[in-house]
Amino acid sequence: MVGFSQETTCTDSINKNPPPPHNVLITAPYTSSSSSCVFAESYCDNNHYNERKITTSLKKMIWDFGLSCFLPPQSKNHKNGDGSSKKKANNLEHNKAWLLAESGGGGGAELTSADPQSVHSSFRFSFCSQVELESINMSSSASATVLMVNLDNGLCDSRAQELKWRRIQSLERNISPVANSLIRLSYGEILAATRNFSKGRVLGRGALSFVFRGRVGVLRTAVAVKRLDKEDKESSKAFCRELMIASSLHNPNIVPLVGFCIDPEEGLFLVYKYVSGGSLERHLHDKKVVKGCSTLPWSVRYKIALGIAKAVAYLHNGTERCVVHRDIKPSNILLSSKKTPKLCDFGLATWTSAPSVPFLCKTVKGTFGYLAPEYFQHGKVSDKTDVYAFGVVLLELLTGRKPIEARRPPGEENLVLWAKPLLHKGMAAVEELLDPRLKCTLRNTTQIARMIQAAAACISSEESRRPGIDEIIAILRGEEELIYSSRKKHNFSGIIDCYPHLQQTNSEMTSHLALAMLGVSEFEDDDHLYCR
Repeated sequence: MVGFSQETTCTDSINKNPPPPHNVLITAPYTSSSSSCVFAESYCDNNHYNERKITTSLKKMIWDFGLSCFLPPQSKNHKNGDGSSKKKANNLEHNKAWLLAESGGGGGAELTSADPQSVHSSFRFSFCSQVELESINMSSSASATVLMVNLDNGLCDSRAQELKWRRIQSLERNISPVANSLIRLSYGEILAATRNFSKGRVLGRGALSFVFRGRVGVLRTAVAVKRLDKEDKESSKAFCRELMIASSLHNPNIVPLVGFCIDPEEGLFLVYKYVSGGSLERHLHDKKVVKGCSTLPWSVRYKIALGIAKAVAYLHNGTERCVVHRDIKPSNILLSSKKTPKLCDFGLATWTSAPSVPFLCKTVKGTFGYLAPEYFQHGKVSDKTDVYAFGVVLLELLTGRKPIEARRPPGEENLVLWAKPLLHKGMAAVEELLDPRLKCTLRNTTQIARMIQAAAACISSEESRRPGIDEIIAILRGEEELIYSSRKKHNFSGIIDCYPHLQQTNSEMTSHLALAMLGVSEFEDDDHLYCR
């Protein structure tokens, strides 16, 4: 309830009334001297019953006017004389609004003659600022009762809570079609699974999320818990999109989503199946030796290329709606204990109306070095966006290099620009292209040649001349008949057609490189921290 105090000369009424809360006060110090005297004397003359009636009626009136939404919850502990409390009180002086309850027009005498039961008709209410209140004190002859409301702790907090609950309710409605197909965890279960988000359980981090290893359920199933940044205004939208897309995907080369958690105070969490073999990023580029692992042999690299190509084909053509991943890269490719590749992290994934039907997005999101030219320059998104990024991954599997490396000699910093002329030469440049840790043998020569051809086709600068993922799979498998018919249909002629456009788009790609190189040397050694 709202607390009241009346500053009068009647000590009995002061002693009988309860003390007011610290941030809500009704007082009447801002009146002329004559009207103040009348107001005080009239209240002393009234009997205690009428005084209580007026107070009760005033309380009810305030609630009827809907002012309760402005009032913060009362503090349970009041520490008098505390220095911090005084400092807080001083700060609150600048965040207060005033409500004037002025008498109907005749001053304090008219107020005392009013029937206590009809107090609603005796006052006129209006809001004013501190400055306006002080001017009233100097000039007005009418008595006024003033309600002080702390907007900082009352209105703002209540509105923030209301908005938060509205967002949660909207989120619940949006995910309701798929929520029953997933395990819903409480925040307590998330805490227990990750051991209070122990630093030792961090698997990786993104721009707006952290991923923790954990165990849930009676069987202690290993999971990866993705914690979205609760301070990010777009987290609810990103959570909903990722949950809706990831829950609809069922493929052996895609990490499955198994559950989620929604907590109004602590934020949003997605729970994926844990993949124990680490990321392709670690196996290819980590300077530290991966425990129990040596350099990836060619047979595993070829298996990874084919497996991820199948995952991308499933996203583009195997679901009800075409899904564009938008962030295909080695750190988002996990390996099982049997080295089966699995695509993960659908935080940037989006639906398109159909394969090869592009759309424009307002904000370009992704990772430098993997962004297709049309996406980077114009925000144009289609299934070909993923094909380009997959081509860069193929180059990494072939060469063992990162897409952007500032410490390379001039002209070799950008993997795509450096590799394109060599890809044009085909197997004649295999010694320059191939990862020095690998050996080109008669057994793997054919597969290497196929991957070179597939990579060259994927990184074509023109989206219209870039083949779909199905044809890339055909190239990797060596299905010549399918490749020939598809080329004839789309007027695509492979590596030779890609190369002449290199000079045409060289300036654009140079600017791409310049932008991509910003800050690379500063963060290059910490890349593995973001996602393993």
